[in-house]
Amino acid sequence: MSEQDRKHYLETMGVHAGTQVDPATKARITPIYQTASYVFDDAAHAADLFNLDAFGNIYTRLMNPTNGALEGKIAAMDGGAAALATASGHAAQFLAFHTIMEPGCHIVAAKQLYGGSLNQIGHSFKKMAWDSTFVDANDLDALAAAITPQTRAFCRKPRQSGRRGAGY
Repeated sequence: MSEQDRKHYLETMGVHAGTQVDPATKARITPIYQTASYVFDDAAHAADLFNLDAFGNIYTRLMNPTNGALEGKIAAMDGGAAALATASGHAAQFLAFHTIMEPGCHIVAAKQLYGGSLNQIGHSFKKMAWDSTFVDANDLDALAAAITPQTRAFCRKPRQSGRRGAGY
């Protein structure tokens, strides 16, 4: 696939991927749903949703159609099976680390990370009993020396490609 085709493909996915035509209105673009809660058909339907036996909206902080459309677009554009949108980079970092870390685990992180990430990894995560070591990411000897049997993650600053992000 040429670069031109790839660019067009991503732009098209940015508009259309992850969404379905609204069955009630036939709207092509997902509207912004300004609601916090959803109606259940009955108690059994609610139980199925909360037990994750059925797919559907329960409460906006868990999922909603607007976030679902964004997550579907991101997953499609990145070639992933699914995606998760968060309200901030710190929230994304916490969720990513929470899945792989346990008390006593260790993170090796680049000194070159953004200030908020340095604080979160070096200070806030200590409350979870997660240890961290900061190294110059360009010093491979220092990096190798920082890795312990408890190390579960290495965080570095992303390459300067014009994109922003935490860069894992």
